[in-house]
Amino acid sequence: MHYDVFNGDADGIIALLQLRLAQPKESKLITGVKRDISLLKQVCAVSKADKASSVTVLDISLEKNIDALTTLLNDGVEVFYADHHRTGDIPQAALFTGLFDTDANVCTSLIVNQYLDNRYVFWAIAAAFGDNMQSSARTLAKKYGLSDEEQLQLNELGIYINYNGYGSSTDDLHFHPANLFKALLKYPNPFDLINEKGSVFSQLKNAYLADMAKAKSAKVIVDEPAVKAVLLDDEPWARRVSGVFGNELANQSPGRAHAVLTLNKPSSENPLNEKSYTVSLRAPLNNKQGAGDVCAKFPTGGGRAAAAGVNELPEAQLEAFIASVAEYYQ
Repeated sequence: MHYDVFNGDADGIIALLQLRLAQPKESKLITGVKRDISLLKQVCAVSKADKASSVTVLDISLEKNIDALTTLLNDGVEVFYADHHRTGDIPQAALFTGLFDTDANVCTSLIVNQYLDNRYVFWAIAAAFGDNMQSSARTLAKKYGLSDEEQLQLNELGIYINYNGYGSSTDDLHFHPANLFKALLKYPNPFDLINEKGSVFSQLKNAYLADMAKAKSAKVIVDEPAVKAVLLDDEPWARRVSGVFGNELANQSPGRAHAVLTLNKPSSENPLNEKSYTVSLRAPLNNKQGAGDVCAKFPTGGGRAAAAGVNELPEAQLEAFIASVAEYYQ
């Protein structure tokens, strides 16, 4: 039994899309919302009948999944792993193949694109745009002679797929990431998808524009030279745009960091019903470093150098979080 384990954002979906277009394989899909990154443990928890013989892991932190990975390798499971987040210690095992690059201008889909010798490079460009790696995407697009209009189309596609991955649960999403992957697998050329009337591209575009229109009225709670922070409502639309809205703010003001906060729903894990926030942090585009380190200082926080977040930041720690961001980027 083979398992494909991947992040539910544009980078994770498109990384797997490239691999399965080049190397078709029957597999069980394990994914979730963008922030659901402790996915590999689900492979360890399957029944004997569904036991994994091999696993592909894409765009989820090795550091956050090391215990499950170690268990699989000790059980004789072959693992192929590609990612661009913080790694921690990388296992050295005969059954383990790891492709890692934590450079702030590299995403997992670009790693897979290089592995596949640019076989589905247009999809890789869309993923880079979706991960807000504008410079990397444009450089690769120009190398392959794409027009400004074609670049704009791939930029939109990447953004819309990425937008679909944000939510507190898959109920917030327009498409479950596994179903979106299956739908995209029909299009080796992303321009065929973009030009098809009524496709998932157009459906996501309409939904994205509607949600982003609401985000324009977000409450600004911090407006300092080094950092701007906005607060969104506790609504599905707000959770869907939290990441892509942060990217848009970063593109508008590349010289400072941006934090987008959404109020979390009460949970059984929070019996005192203390107010907390989900935070999406974007490093300044002119200084794409440190976001993951800043967020990792807080429980449930982490990410990569240019973009990171905290899943549950208590209201009592909000001031400390903003101060930490401002101090890092001042």
